[in-house]
Amino acid sequence: MSSPGKLKSSSSELDLDRPNIEDYLPSGASIQQEPHGKLRLRDLLDISPTLTEAAGAIIDDSFTRCFKSNPPEPWNWNVYLFPLWCFGVVVRYFILFPARVLVLTIGWIIFLSSFIPVHFLLKGHDKLRKNLERCLVELICSFFVASWTGVVKYHGPRPSMRPKQVFVANHTSMIDFIILEQMTAFAVIMQKHPGWVGLLQSTILESVGCIWFNRSEAKDREIVTKKLRDHVLGVDNNPLLIFPEGTCVNNHYTVMFKKGAFELGCSVCPVAIKYNKIFVDAFWNSKK
Repeated sequence: MSSPGKLKSSSSELDLDRPNIEDYLPSGASIQQEPHGKLRLRDLLDISPTLTEAAGAIIDDSFTRCFKSNPPEPWNWNVYLFPLWCFGVVVRYFILFPARVLVLTIGWIIFLSSFIPVHFLLKGHDKLRKNLERCLVELICSFFVASWTGVVKYHGPRPSMRPKQVFVANHTSMIDFIILEQMTAFAVIMQKHPGWVGLLQSTILESVGCIWFNRSEAKDREIVTKKLRDHVLGVDNNPLLIFPEGTCVNNHYTVMFKKGAFELGCSVCPVAIKYNKIFVDAFWNSKK
């Protein structure tokens, strides 16, 4: 085993995790010296980098780093790269964006023209209707990914429909569901919403066996737990997918999973989602 003195980290890795004291100062404030020769704590921290890192370690613990989005560094503000950046803006917004809207529009037309007849005309053929609705949900999710020009690499065996299994995944963005759904029609657990979102939940997402909960109801936790147990025991039910973190994390870290997903008395199959941040950061920062 090597000695601790030989374990070194690159400066870029240290800078990534090193907290910035300026982020925790009041808005409009900066590290300045108090008039009349008075010395404040921030002046002392500015003098000593060691004290700055120590104070930052107290303020910015490892948990808050899980919800911090790292803004991309500017690269285009020079003479020879700025024209290329302008050309990229033209290509993105005048060529790629209309093409993506067109792909998504065609997808919705195909999906709705097929889903509505299947949903309402095959009421007496539940097995056939569920199979067709499952394929159509996978189709519209595939159109979403195609409109993003997304390239998804899957590792490991595909999820199969069998009883007594639940899939748990880390949660980075709202698109996690679409990324996984276009491969296999998962049934997920979601918050019940009103309005048009609730209409989509009660029709399209209900067809793949999604389970809803309402935090305002006191006994809703027991009801949802029973629905989860009944779902995992069903032979013909879609695989159950749960995001046990309960919130979106920045894809650098994961937070502790809620234990409810592991108390269903079935096999737990982990799913790890990792995004390539070369083109875009998929982290959904709810604070911003």
